[in-house]
Amino acid sequence: MNRAFTKEGDEAPPPEIEIEHAADLPAGAKNYISAAGHRRLQDELKQLVKVERPKVVETVAWAAGNGDRSENGDYIYGKKRLREIDGRIRFLTKRLEIAEIVDPAAQPNRDQIFFGATVTYATSDDKEHTVTIVGIDEADADHGKVSWISPVARALLKSRVGDVVELKGPRGVDTLEVVSIAYPDKA
Repeated sequence: MNRAFTKEGDEAPPPEIEIEHAADLPAGAKNYISAAGHRRLQDELKQLVKVERPKVVETVAWAAGNGDRSENGDYIYGKKRLREIDGRIRFLTKRLEIAEIVDPAAQPNRDQIFFGATVTYATSDDKEHTVTIVGIDEADADHGKVSWISPVARALLKSRVGDVVELKGPRGVDTLEVVSIAYPDKA
């Protein structure tokens, strides 16, 4: 349909906005998250709703009052940014609705790897790596935080110190030996 025959508010969000949040949960999986991760998502949502969105709405309203919208950069960019913010708000709202907060410090079985464990493992070439198993929305490989659904975490889950597990990756199968397991102390 030609855009000339659509009302301004009828625009569908561009596909790149939804793809931006591609860290999808497997079908039927729970959205495990730490209390700190849950707080960060809530803070981001609050910031978007109470601060960023109102600022952008104000800018768009001001720009719309300036006349011709087709060549009005403030208006065009503002509307685009508003769609991005609204997409992120929808995403965060859905994620928080299905979030299941897990307290790793309360893990009674500390000799096995579960959500929240910090694990040191050695690869077949004797290199050691330390990772913490976190929720999908908390994953940050640069800081050693891997999602509980990542291939490394899935290979390590439920294993114990001394266990050797197989990691199937794009370069073939690698073996990982669990060197240590740690959980945060109870507060």
